[in-house]
Amino acid sequence: MSKSIRTAIIIGGGISGPVAAAALHRAGIEARVYEAYPGPAYGIGSNLALAPNGMAALEIVGAADGVRANALPLARQTMSVGKKLIDLPGLVGVEPLRQVDRPDLHQVLHDTAAAAGVQFEYNKRLVSVDENADSVTAVFADGSTATADVLIGADGIRSTVRTLVDPNAPGPTYLGMLGFGAYTDCSFDVPPDSMTFAFGKRAYYLYWAMPDGTVAWGANLPQEKYLSLTEARSVPAEHWLRILRETYADDTPGAELARNTTAEQLITVGALHIMPSVPHWYRGRMVLIGDAIHAPSNTSGQGASMAIESAVELARCLRDIPDPETAFATYEAMRRPRVEAVAARVARMNSHKAAGPIARAAMQVMMPIMFKKMNPEKLYGHEQRFRIDFDAPVQPVHANA
Repeated sequence: MSKSIRTAIIIGGGISGPVAAAALHRAGIEARVYEAYPGPAYGIGSNLALAPNGMAALEIVGAADGVRANALPLARQTMSVGKKLIDLPGLVGVEPLRQVDRPDLHQVLHDTAAAAGVQFEYNKRLVSVDENADSVTAVFADGSTATADVLIGADGIRSTVRTLVDPNAPGPTYLGMLGFGAYTDCSFDVPPDSMTFAFGKRAYYLYWAMPDGTVAWGANLPQEKYLSLTEARSVPAEHWLRILRETYADDTPGAELARNTTAEQLITVGALHIMPSVPHWYRGRMVLIGDAIHAPSNTSGQGASMAIESAVELARCLRDIPDPETAFATYEAMRRPRVEAVAARVARMNSHKAAGPIARAAMQVMMPIMFKKMNPEKLYGHEQRFRIDFDAPVQPVHANA
């Protein structure tokens, strides 16, 4: 156990916050999670994917089996371009992709951390921090405070902690798309255990079969004007359904999926973002994890997994390195190259999603050839086969190294 880092404040109770708290608890560091929402954020968002590396990191904090019990394994992935359905080559000997509803994931992670002894406090919106040589104090909107050795910002893509670390830090980049999701009926033969990434005539979407016979689908609807989640959800679902049905009218099975989706089934996910490279991951006794510092698009397949990995790796650094600044510098040196490589890959993928009709026509010709020559080990084997050795000691990297 660290000689000088014994306590931590974690701002944010979504994904990386509870994972960091559970990992810190295993490392012998007391962590308490402070969440701005009035309760566990079980009802926020749609579904997301967990890659094999993310599931491996969840094993470390004891949450993997709980996630598996609530997630759908998808061992096969295909791509649809026009009328062509192309099997994507995959890795051998790794756990399948797991698709899980975000509320279910939040609940499993919350319950796992709570069972380990982590305390959660709600209605705690961070407004400022006070730092001294030995501690950091979080000041909340209700006037209450909390003091610990370090403060960890796990407060998402609109992170308050990020602006406290660096007032000039860049914010998220809007991708020009709104996300939607639904579970609905569909007569199209969707193979089980398979996810299809579809490049429709006008927009991208994805779909997969559910065990109950319904089909889950997600849409990336082009939207030039930025809308916050609150603004997007204030628009009647019937309005969005009308646009979705027009957008996917010429696609199979996109047209039927949009036509069959009801207002009650539609989940508005909101604006899709990525985080640009952030110059400063930490300052003093404050540090960032998860979407607050690295957030690829929600269709990357690695966003949640990268957040989980970073939470676990930070816990290792704080366990083994008594000086916060050195621990944070080591954490950044371990994580930045990996997460920024994923961000670069996702940026290329998003450029294909926004492709125009000429580019899509070229994709129909070129993609089957490209995928036959694709080497999955070279492209993303390093991403999915990555494993954290939690018990291995961390060697410090100094901030000026």
